Amino acid sequence: MFAVNDSDLFATMLLLHFINFSMSESFMDVTIYHNPRCSKSRQTLQLLQEQGIEPTIRLYLEDSPSAKEIKDVLSKLNISPRELLRKGEDAYKENQLSNKDLSDAALIKAMVEFPKLIERPIVINGDHAKLGRPPEQVLEIL
Repeated sequence: MFAVNDSDLFATMLLLHFINFSMSESFMDVTIYHNPRCSKSRQTLQLLQEQGIEPTIRLYLEDSPSAKEIKDVLSKLNISPRELLRKGEDAYKENQLSNKDLSDAALIKAMVEFPKLIERPIVINGDHAKLGRPPEQVLEIL
């Protein structure tokens, strides 16, 4: 027969509370840069919700991120500004952003001015971020 004393029970309950708290804390600051008109963005949001996560939804086309915010996201994604650009957008062509001589600062400035240039969706969880292309990729940071 297995016997449990009060200190074992307390330790187990404390551990379970800590695990539950840690898991809920990791989900508390999940944010998605979302465009409701984009099917990948909608799929990624649905995937998060199926995991029991209700992220903060940043409608980045209406609430354009600042240069500092874009730099922060790039750091969390561990990619260059050029890798975050949507190359099929009119603003990409009109502003000649394919020019390899443009600095990172110039590309970030273009994303601030034309947020449609930012690849989407982006899911941020603490110090980590992932592009939702494909949507399942965001599960790596949860």
